[in-house]
Amino acid sequence: MRRLIDAVVAIGLLLILSPLLIITIVAILIDSPGNPFYGGVRIGKYGSRFRMWKFRTMVAGADRMGGSITAPQDNRITRLGRLLRATKIDELPQLINLLLGDLTIVGPRPETPNLVDKYTPEQRETLSVKPGITGPGQLFYTTDQAQTIPQGVDPEQYYVEYLLGDKLRIDLDYLKTRTVWSDCRVLLQTVAYIGKAASGALRNERAESV
Repeated sequence: MRRLIDAVVAIGLLLILSPLLIITIVAILIDSPGNPFYGGVRIGKYGSRFRMWKFRTMVAGADRMGGSITAPQDNRITRLGRLLRATKIDELPQLINLLLGDLTIVGPRPETPNLVDKYTPEQRETLSVKPGITGPGQLFYTTDQAQTIPQGVDPEQYYVEYLLGDKLRIDLDYLKTRTVWSDCRVLLQTVAYIGKAASGALRNERAESV
């Protein structure tokens, strides 16, 4: 049933959001040279590897210039990329992963292979379920922790030492009592966060344009 819901939601949203997807592709091509999409290797259920798609928010070849974790002040992020990240529009291509079955709607965030290699045996229990487009651990990191990475430190090292453990612990606790209703609650929290973030990002963009 969950797989059927994922497929129906993916198809419906891809159709509804197709104008926004096209506009975003054109805007990225105008803003900076390179492929408008970025596909990073992620670890899914039972340790399987897949390529997770996003709209490109960094300069072309950014993955060869630094680690997979980016601090807010990372100079690899383009100006348009900052807006796409703040509004979460950059995440929309993950609907393709949802349709293909790589992701489900609510679940732990899929991480890169080098980060999963650092998981403890307990943390690897998050790999027993399909990763999600959103989830309680992802909301925790996005709303509370993403801005805490200090300048002048290795973002990936800081993330592993101070943030990853808490994020995975939240996901593990959530999975122990997961229900359809708790998934719906996470979805509502995600929509509320995106609305608040998009409003703030647009205000900042207008302020910078003045």
